[in-house]
Amino acid sequence: MRKASLNPTADQTFEVVGEGPYDFARVLDRARKMQEAGDVEGACNERFRAFQRLAELIPDDEEVNLEWTHRNSRAALELVRASAIDHFLINDFEMSAALLELLLELDPEDHLEGSELLAFDYLAMDEQELFDEVINDVSDKCASRELLLLWSAYRRDGRLPEGELKRFRTRFAPYFAEFTAAEHPADETYLRDIESERPSQAAQARELWLQTENLWTLWPGFVEALQHSRDGA
Repeated sequence: MRKASLNPTADQTFEVVGEGPYDFARVLDRARKMQEAGDVEGACNERFRAFQRLAELIPDDEEVNLEWTHRNSRAALELVRASAIDHFLINDFEMSAALLELLLELDPEDHLEGSELLAFDYLAMDEQELFDEVINDVSDKCASRELLLLWSAYRRDGRLPEGELKRFRTRFAPYFAEFTAAEHPADETYLRDIESERPSQAAQARELWLQTENLWTLWPGFVEALQHSRDGA
């Protein structure tokens, strides 16, 4: 007997209803507990298997938007995004992008802001045309958008455009300071700040660095160019 189904709603969305391995809310909670206990690999595998089960439920010939307010459907979306992050952090940008593309198909309103990470994936894959499409969905209020535009230009031309650089330095000064700093410790001071109710911009800047640090290990020239622009200012 099938233990999961996609149930249509009056709002032309679908709810993922299931039990056991299709109780995605429970799977999400279990994966979190595994990670907190130090079983990172197990948690990653748990999330990826959940994505695979969800993908098998989605018909190829029908548009399916999951209902964000439905607990199990939201948990399914959160698992897809979390697995995309898992793959991003091990530099599997192609799989990360595939997961995020599915996420955006299932949740066109992008409640989990998957477009931002997808933009990083596309640049890492040097898919500039795809990047140009998705960057429009990243808010211009986000420092990450400015960082992405700078990295995109650097990937294309090997230099930093003056206008974007000036905007990054002035409007997002804590982020510019973080991305040109020599060290980025995830120390107790940072952890207290980022976990507080209102984390400082400096803490949020360090969080973005730590979330994308694997990129700058692979492509150190971009950060070196930012540092050079600071030293030459």
